[in-house]
Amino acid sequence: MVEERVEEHQRNEDDFREEDFRLSGEVVEAILTAVGQEDATLLASLMEPLHAADIADLLEQVAGPERREILRLWGKEIDGEVLTEIDESIREEVIQSLPPEVLLEAVRELDSDDVVDLIEDLEQNQQEAILGALNDRDRLAVEKSLTYPEYSAGRLMQREVVTAPEHWTVGETIDYLRSSEWLPDQFYHVILVDPAHRPLANVTLGRILSAPRSSALSSIAEEEIRPISVYQEEGDVAYAFNQYHLISCPVVDESDRLVGVITIDDAMSVLDEEHEEDILRLAGVGDESAISDTVLETVRQRLPWLVINLFTAILASLVIAVFEGTIQKVVALAVLMPIVASMGGNAGTQTLTVAVRALATKSLTESNVWRVVRREVVVGLLNGLAFAVVMGAVAWFWFDGIELGVVIAIAMVINLVVAALAGILVPLTLEKLGADPALASGTFVTTVTDVVGFFAFLGLAGMVLL
Repeated sequence: MVEERVEEHQRNEDDFREEDFRLSGEVVEAILTAVGQEDATLLASLMEPLHAADIADLLEQVAGPERREILRLWGKEIDGEVLTEIDESIREEVIQSLPPEVLLEAVRELDSDDVVDLIEDLEQNQQEAILGALNDRDRLAVEKSLTYPEYSAGRLMQREVVTAPEHWTVGETIDYLRSSEWLPDQFYHVILVDPAHRPLANVTLGRILSAPRSSALSSIAEEEIRPISVYQEEGDVAYAFNQYHLISCPVVDESDRLVGVITIDDAMSVLDEEHEEDILRLAGVGDESAISDTVLETVRQRLPWLVINLFTAILASLVIAVFEGTIQKVVALAVLMPIVASMGGNAGTQTLTVAVRALATKSLTESNVWRVVRREVVVGLLNGLAFAVVMGAVAWFWFDGIELGVVIAIAMVINLVVAALAGILVPLTLEKLGADPALASGTFVTTVTDVVGFFAFLGLAGMVLL
């Protein structure tokens, strides 16, 4: 019997696939078929078992006309959680497609931080309509959050906080929680506060439930509390959660009074957004690109960086033009030039990616920066020597000339060392200047490796071969 259970468990594991966490193509096709048939009942039955995140994915994946048809037939069933999951690139379109009464009802279900996230980018009249659907307490909380700077802890926090006086016992706290007419849908700590409403300590719900009723809350509180200022940048907030393994964290105003709390789900959302922005910016496609964007929106986001790349390519071409006579006399140089430039560009991109990621996670600091720079230079040197041997031999046998092999070998070492230096020094310099390293580093690094690679290769060729 035990062996049969083990075999069944193994079969279940074999059947488990990553696709189990994705919206399957069959479901999407069935939903679109129901929409095409104008079958609202079938559509509702297909949408009902889906998680809010899957519904959001569906609306993001389909084309605009199909999305509007889904909302027309099914939109009355949408709830606030779905709206918070939808990507910002189409959220406004979805909101505009919903009947006003449906939108207002959906918003009433949300915590204050979700309402702020939902309406902060909407037009003033849309904001007023949504705020008008909230009760006075919730409306004041959302309006107050909107006064804080964008991308700050004040925008990220939720105002719904569970607090208790520092002198309470576990029993008093449990009685209060049970008798309370309102509690947040999700919370992880009870925050102990002093008479001035300043946070003193966090007490986890697990400790409250496992301690005797007579125990003082202060006796089971966590040893350390890390309040966050309402003006702290949300990227720093997400870093603190990741660095110190926080689950929730109190937010305080200028007087250190408790005004809200940030929970781990919001912090992880910020981390996810930061990572996505870095990837998109490194590729030069903008930080708000999405698969739901139209052709014109995509062109608008990518065209500026392509224009910049065009000018940097022209700069590299001007270097080549300086050595036009050398290339005409030694045609083999034209064949080998792309190899030098390509290897330098790839090596620079490798170092750049590591450097930008290290800066984003704050693991590259003043205390270790020069050690990392030295490491990257040594790595570039060793890689350059390795590929110098390979390309030197290839050029020697390919074009039957040892001098050409020596030239490309030396150029390869120079370019890979410079690529390593540029890959780490360019993002560091941009950060010192207050620019986003992920946004512009790639263009500068590619320019440096192309210019240096061509100059070193063609310059050495002119001295050695002519």
